[in-house]
Amino acid sequence: MQYSLVEYIWLDGTQPTAALRSKTRVLPYCEQPQMDFFPEGGFDGSSTSQSSGDNSDLLLKPVYCVTDPLRGKGNYCLLCEVYDAQGQPHLSNTRAPLRQLYTKVREQHDPWVGFEQEYTLFEGTSPLGWPVGGFPPPQGPFYCGVGAKKVHGRDMVEMHTKVCLAAGLMVFGTNAEVMPSQWEFQVGYRGFPEEVADPLTVSDHLWLSRWFLFRIGEEYGIEPSFANKPIKGDWNGAGNHTNFSTTAMREPNSGKGAIEQAIQQLAKTHTEHIAVYGAGLEERLTGLHETCNLNEFKSGTADRSASIRVPLRVAQKGYGYLEDRRPGANADPYRVCTRLIETICL
Repeated sequence: MQYSLVEYIWLDGTQPTAALRSKTRVLPYCEQPQMDFFPEGGFDGSSTSQSSGDNSDLLLKPVYCVTDPLRGKGNYCLLCEVYDAQGQPHLSNTRAPLRQLYTKVREQHDPWVGFEQEYTLFEGTSPLGWPVGGFPPPQGPFYCGVGAKKVHGRDMVEMHTKVCLAAGLMVFGTNAEVMPSQWEFQVGYRGFPEEVADPLTVSDHLWLSRWFLFRIGEEYGIEPSFANKPIKGDWNGAGNHTNFSTTAMREPNSGKGAIEQAIQQLAKTHTEHIAVYGAGLEERLTGLHETCNLNEFKSGTADRSASIRVPLRVAQKGYGYLEDRRPGANADPYRVCTRLIETICL
């Protein structure tokens, strides 16, 4: 008898940063399933910081499915929202508010988003490839570097990229970052036909990409870290820079004015954004290492020390998108997108 292995994936209630959880379910074999093929699931919320032991059952509602390249044809990874026993979105379910908000603004503003996800590879308690009990040379040669003395973990990064693409996730590209053993992959608009880059879809793709990174790390004995400042001292932190646009920002006739207006609105709500942009953000947003200070807001063209950067190409054309450089590597993309839409679109 043939069967499909389905990995049910969800976000738990860990504070201050939610973690990914997953469990496997065996279903009848199906090569091209629709969403209604997948039944709801359940789990013990008392073991995931989402409920008490005397009322622990929580529900998993399937919301997004991709093929599972790690298990092969006919197997799937299924992203789920968490619901309580009354059939309401759980407090830890940050996707539901974004889903509801996006429905309200989609027709008028059609927001697009893209993420630049940085992370650090750890082997044991040290970044991969770092000298035992010591430090590598100062930062400088490692960004987009090539060579065994500059790059660590490329085989795992290549595997992650191939798996994400095989799953149908919108990975734009990858590169080695400023700190050795730090990497980045981008998820979002690629210009491919019929591809959509709305906040809900791209956020789903980012969470699934993160899950695949952890899962592949199991094969290599390497743990990815999304900490904002994985190594203290004169080393770059890790961010999740977020590129955002609306219809007005992407139009040649209105783009420049819409981008300027969005930046003005973002300046007024800086504190509210910082509050949902990731735990430990104060360790990364120091005003050093390509960041703006946590307590300051500034914008600029091609300025990587700004809170909001307008890419040079966008400034030259007069339309496009803006880059919010404040979100940390551990930021929840659902919360980031919800906050950006509230500030810019409402």
